[in-house]
Formats: sequence, structure tokens, C-alpha cells
Amino acid sequence: QVQVVESGGGLVQTGGSLRLSCEVSGSVLSVNRVTWYRQPPGKQREPVGAITRGGLLNYADSVKGRFTISKADDKNTYYLQMSSLKPQDTAVYYCNAAVTTTFQFEHEYWGQGTQVTVSS
Repeated sequence: QVQVVESGGGLVQTGGSLRLSCEVSGSVLSVNRVTWYRQPPGKQREPVGAITRGGLLNYADSVKGRFTISKADDKNTYYLQMSSLKPQDTAVYYCNAAVTTTFQFEHEYWGQGTQVTVSS
């Protein structure tokens, strides 16, 4: 079993910052990629950015220069640092982890999501 748990969401004013965390645990041999997604109210889920096992990063154009993805040095915890937040960043944020399990299976796992609300 693999668990993916997000935390750190909340209410913030326009221009503020938040840091989301994504902890990947369980029968994990390696975390190959972590992708952050978000789903604004009434809209489809969209990718925000990703980090690979080798440290490659990419971001959606809408968040470039404002959001930063990183990984803790000694554990499978990933972060989404969000700055200069705008009301249009309001969404449920999800973490998706592409994992090789200890049973040599490759599979993607989703967290439960965390709400981010940016007030104007």
C-alpha cells in the first residue's frame, strides 16, 4: 500500500503565500515523479507543475515565477511553495505520485486534496 497525503491548505489574502506538503509513504521503492494538480470551482483538474526523481522541474505558465516545487532531502515529502497568490489560484490542490512499489509495480497514486482559497 502507498499513501499520499497533502497538507497545508487554507485561506490567504491576495498577494500572500502558502506552502503545501505532499508526503508519500508505504511500500515505496522509488518516487519517480510528483505532479501537483489543482481543480478550481466548476472547472476541470489541471496540472500545476511537476518534479522528477532526477530533479527536473516544470510549471504551468499560469504559475511560473510564483510557485516552486521542491523535495525534502531525506524523505519522500514534496512541497509546493505558492507566492503572490491570486483569487484565480483558488482551487483544491492535489498531489499525484508516480511510484515504483517494493513489489516492482509502477502506479500513480493520488492524495485526497487540500483546499486553497485566496480572498480578494
